[in-house]
Amino acid sequence: MQQAAHRRARVAVGATYAAQGFGYATIVTALPGLKARTGIEDDTIALVLLLGALLAAGGSVTAERLARRWGSRTVVVLGLLAQAVGLACVAVSTSVPTLVASFVVFAVGLGMVDASCNMQGVALQHRVGRAILSTLFACLTVAAIVAALTQSGLANLGTVTGAVTALVVAVVVATGVALTVRPSLVHGGAAGEAASQATPADAPAAVHDAGTHDAGTHDHPVHTDGIVPGARTGVVPPDHLDVPARRPLPRVGIWLFGALVAVAFVVDSAVSSWSTVYLHDELRASASVAPLGYAAYQGAVLVARLAGDPLVQRHGRVRVALPAAVLALVGLLVVALVPSPITAVAGFALAGVGAGALVPLAFSAAGELAPERLDDVVARINLFNYAGAILGAVALGLLSEAIGLGPAFLVPALLLVPAIAIVPRMGAPRALRADV
Repeated sequence: MQQAAHRRARVAVGATYAAQGFGYATIVTALPGLKARTGIEDDTIALVLLLGALLAAGGSVTAERLARRWGSRTVVVLGLLAQAVGLACVAVSTSVPTLVASFVVFAVGLGMVDASCNMQGVALQHRVGRAILSTLFACLTVAAIVAALTQSGLANLGTVTGAVTALVVAVVVATGVALTVRPSLVHGGAAGEAASQATPADAPAAVHDAGTHDAGTHDHPVHTDGIVPGARTGVVPPDHLDVPARRPLPRVGIWLFGALVAVAFVVDSAVSSWSTVYLHDELRASASVAPLGYAAYQGAVLVARLAGDPLVQRHGRVRVALPAAVLALVGLLVVALVPSPITAVAGFALAGVGAGALVPLAFSAAGELAPERLDDVVARINLFNYAGAILGAVALGLLSEAIGLGPAFLVPALLLVPAIAIVPRMGAPRALRADV
């Protein structure tokens, strides 16, 4: 019975990641059609994307506050519905002001889902007692690829009509997931969702019996099944209402694992925003070859995430994250220092291995910092992805004018050096719990 519930929860949480990836990929690949329809200029688009990142960060903070009151599964649904409204408004926008206003709604929903689906993913990993976050992030990657292919296929209808049709499909996806997944999502808020503390994902191929945990590691009395009373229902019996004050947030751990997320998103944003431009404009690759850098990157991200959970179960987080980060560093150095289309495509693929692995593993480690404040920790870690995304896109764009895009890829490469130094801390995140 419990295994069936876990399977339903994995499908439901995976669907929220997929809806998130599908919606975002649809709106960014619809930009040519939106430009043709509204006349929005490239510099305005850049400002709107920057505004979107800031608003998404605000949505993440909002998700944290709402999750404390209603639980993250409710916030996921609200965020997806906000995205659906934003996507629908974007689809019918015919002027720049209405397009920007519509994107504001979408961006807030994006941030809410970003944070709350990660809360759900980390909480579910605690419930099942083994690594699953990489697979959940793979759902997002697959959905983004499907969205891009959908946009490509619908382009036969015309640039504008194809973009609008793709946006309508994204509205249906977001609404459908929002209205169907809630009963199967993880119940409760931070306390309830974190109550079932399984073995850290860094312990290879083993899941401890929850009943053997030291009761001193919990803020509530623990039953023999390792679940805090009321954890699954969200209702705490009267004899457990005398709850101690909330533990302070482990700020050092949040900064360390948040930095890993930020660096991974610097890499992701840099490659996503500039790989095609670099190959086409500076390396003189043909129009058919130039997109292969991004395609190789996304393919490697997907492979890393599909392989991540089995590898973590067998070898532990650190032994998976460390070589992945080193491969990303090597790949970006190749891109920056060897000006050849073939080597650049290979370098972008290596970068995808690192970025694809680091994000879910950092969230996984962060989820063990303070399980009784899971939602708060995850929401704060989630903020770092927006900082990384902005830095990756903006820094390379500014540096490209002075030194060229190739050498500019040294920025994410150099940032990976301190990230590699942080990776070993992922092996024992609970050692950082006392840092406040």
